[in-house]
Amino acid sequence: MQQRSWLFVPGDSAKKLGKAANTGADVIIVDLEDSVAAASKGEARQLACAWLTEQRRTARFGRWVRINALDTPFWRDDLAGVMPGAPDGIMLPKSAGPESVQTLAAELDELEQACGIPAGSTKILALVSETAEAAISIPSYAGASLPRLHGLVWGGEDLSAAIGAARKYDAHGRWTDAFRYVRVQTLLTAHAKGVLPLDTLHADFADAEGLRRIAEEARADGFGGMLAIHPAQVPVINAAFTPGEDELAHARAVIAAFAAQPDAGTLQIDGKMIDRPHLVLAKRLLGLAN
Repeated sequence: MQQRSWLFVPGDSAKKLGKAANTGADVIIVDLEDSVAAASKGEARQLACAWLTEQRRTARFGRWVRINALDTPFWRDDLAGVMPGAPDGIMLPKSAGPESVQTLAAELDELEQACGIPAGSTKILALVSETAEAAISIPSYAGASLPRLHGLVWGGEDLSAAIGAARKYDAHGRWTDAFRYVRVQTLLTAHAKGVLPLDTLHADFADAEGLRRIAEEARADGFGGMLAIHPAQVPVINAAFTPGEDELAHARAVIAAFAAQPDAGTLQIDGKMIDRPHLVLAKRLLGLAN
């Protein structure tokens, strides 16, 4: 299953949940956190569980839930409310470090058993950058024992408030240094851990051209997918994270060249030198396409 686009859908909106399956998103994240007011969280849990159950056998997309943070009184009730619907994974906001993932994993151990869900099947996506302390601890995920960890994702909104940043972008529309640092740490740590690196959302959902540029750069930088906050963003993200025919043809040519000369360290294709890292990249690209 591809995991290019991860679309948030408010858990308290039956109308939006009803349309979620037809958005084309590779993963739907039913949101119980920021988009749901405290008074509506109970209703949102019920709607989320019903939707998860309805989609469980037929969905061709990932079914995830963003719970509330571990420092709130809501997160355990969130889990108890949605786990009977057997979500594919849980998005953990405001993760303070590997210990946050381990705390959530321990809770999932008990709930999987209680709900008759195969042990260890519920994965975790950690949002790792929402405080200064969390941001500087991102590399610690690489060496921790986190068997449920599926991916790492970063975000800038809460971090900007936490550090008092009056801006996130420079005059050219690029991330400023603190946010670039967090983005790179997330990318490298995810690859070091062997989990999925996800880029953050583009808040201006009407800016399709800006999103296209950002999403294409994210794939070129090594991210495996991107968050979305509006269905209109999904096709743009999917297209950006789908290799083009020219890329695929070149990757196949690289693989074929090394298959024909398996002992070669370097080869030439179309007058350009290629070596073993190009072969690794070609195989990764074809795996992404599949």
